[in-house]
Amino acid sequence: MDLSDLEADAKAKLEATFYDYIAGGAEDERTLADNQDAWDRMRLRPRVLRDVTTIDTSTTMLGARVSSPVAIAPMAMQHRASPDGPVATARAAQATGALFCMGLFGAGSAAQVAAVPGNAPRWLQVYVMADRARSVEAIARSAEQGYGAIVITVDVARQGNRRRDARNRWTFLQSDGQVEDPNELFDHALTFDDIAWFAERTPIPLVVKGVARGDDAKACVDAGAAGVVVSNHGGRQLDGALATADALADVVAGVDGRAEVYVDGGIRRGQHVVKALAMGAQAVFVGRPVMWGLVVADQKGVEGVMRGFQDEVERAMALCGATRVDEIDASLLAEPGWNRPRG
Repeated sequence: MDLSDLEADAKAKLEATFYDYIAGGAEDERTLADNQDAWDRMRLRPRVLRDVTTIDTSTTMLGARVSSPVAIAPMAMQHRASPDGPVATARAAQATGALFCMGLFGAGSAAQVAAVPGNAPRWLQVYVMADRARSVEAIARSAEQGYGAIVITVDVARQGNRRRDARNRWTFLQSDGQVEDPNELFDHALTFDDIAWFAERTPIPLVVKGVARGDDAKACVDAGAAGVVVSNHGGRQLDGALATADALADVVAGVDGRAEVYVDGGIRRGQHVVKALAMGAQAVFVGRPVMWGLVVADQKGVEGVMRGFQDEVERAMALCGATRVDEIDASLLAEPGWNRPRG
């Protein structure tokens, strides 16, 4: 699985402005780079002399069975990546047994995605809009459409300063050709009380995405969240924010087993997935690699990415002496500071 080559192939097919929109981050893109670097810096302590003839990569996410702990993150603009947009992604998720989180904003029709046949779970991601009725309506329809959870993204109090987009004069276009200003779309008064309000009115579990602190994670769970996603929006919001790999342990401690914890940001290898699970994550989400697969080969491209991750997770588990996901624990991780000079 060479994701660098896949990205290069996608870049060659795309308009430069759209490639920059997907690939870019906020300001100097330090958090964007650090997301992957932080996973790379961590080291594993593999077990040996275990019988790893058979490896089971399957797990559950909010009780629903998935083929591996790698899920597809919500992403806008999939309709710009492929003629079938998120429907192709949904078909790939079903073909590979992966959870797909449909991003409602700018990505396509939630009803069309829900109509894709298969047993793999689907979640629906929403933003709380300034016109809150839009979000409430989407949430109300979600259970009828077969979505298993609602994911509310909470790290967009302001749109990140994405310098590539500013340089390219990137704009969000509505179906009628009107330009949207993201800073005017979202509800900037959102609080934990609102999370509780939505949790009480949502017929399916509520997951909060965009959490990077243990105290915030605890407050989300106190408000009724069934899960939290440790995320810095792929390095697209606050440059200088903590890498998700470095934020994960604090969030896991804050949740204290009362809800499921997921993480995204910079996960590019199966060994990154094992590291995340060893830190206490239930599963991970990947975004940009899926988008590159969608650009290059539509549904088959996404299937290739997801099968590549599953193969790498299987290999990393075998090399760590873990035959099941629940055998991945903190003992597989080197202690913090393992590479610092003794002093």
